[in-house]
Amino acid sequence: MQRIIPNLWFDDEAEEATEFYTQTFANASIGRSMRYNEASAQTAGREPGSVMSREFVLEGFAFYALNGSFGFEFSPANSFIFKCDDRDEIGRLWKKLTEGGSELMPLDSYDFSDCYGWCEDRFGLSWQLMHSPEADRGIVPCLMFVGDRYGSAEDAIDLYTSTLPDSSVGFIDRHGPDDDLHREGTVSFAEFTLYDECFVAMESAGEHDFDFTQAVSYIVQCNDQAEIDSYWEGLTSEGGEGQRFGWITDRFGVSWQVVPHRIRTLLHTADDDTVQRITEALLNMKKIDFDELKAAAE
Repeated sequence: MQRIIPNLWFDDEAEEATEFYTQTFANASIGRSMRYNEASAQTAGREPGSVMSREFVLEGFAFYALNGSFGFEFSPANSFIFKCDDRDEIGRLWKKLTEGGSELMPLDSYDFSDCYGWCEDRFGLSWQLMHSPEADRGIVPCLMFVGDRYGSAEDAIDLYTSTLPDSSVGFIDRHGPDDDLHREGTVSFAEFTLYDECFVAMESAGEHDFDFTQAVSYIVQCNDQAEIDSYWEGLTSEGGEGQRFGWITDRFGVSWQVVPHRIRTLLHTADDDTVQRITEALLNMKKIDFDELKAAAE
């Protein structure tokens, strides 16, 4: 089971976006959809019965797409790297993803890859496409620390790897003394794992007018209350902020959802009355109370 799942926040485009992504990537599928019930629809200002969220998988990597109630905008601070060993496939994906979108770094040859590009698709989500013959094919989330966040990438990696299990710091490439733009020792590129899932972090001292937003959050699927308490304490430490329904914005601006795996499953599979009870219980929570949700479900 993929324990950390990116959640993509859309206004009303979750269905359209999931169709687009699963038709664009070669190995893709759409999973279950969850619809707004009476309680959640009233809170979100949605029509009861309309799609709340949808599961989908691209290249073996799971995502959620959400039709939310606020207009959060995607940002290059959160992007997704796709690596494969086929240059033609990179070119095909680039053409599809840039239709109605924009190029952040043109598809070209660079020191680190002979075929690489960074773009925003027509929904605003950022992708980095990289020809990488020796790397495993797949998608990796990337966090980019800029502006006031510059210089904090390594602290963020330390927080995440010390909070979540089965985590480790891998390769870190640092800016050197001859770099006129960046402070020596700051992170140029870093790989780390959380729950045995690969993540990438970068930071730049250049002029960038973006930051992390809640349009991308990372769902941490927990087994019990002990895990919820531990991850909540770690991710809200030293200035992180807990919000409703298990959401957290950590002190670096990155958003998380600390939730029980079983409850997410029930919301997709239970009868309408059970879903209604669970939803009403969730609406009164900040940090998730596993036992209270379990009682509501039963």
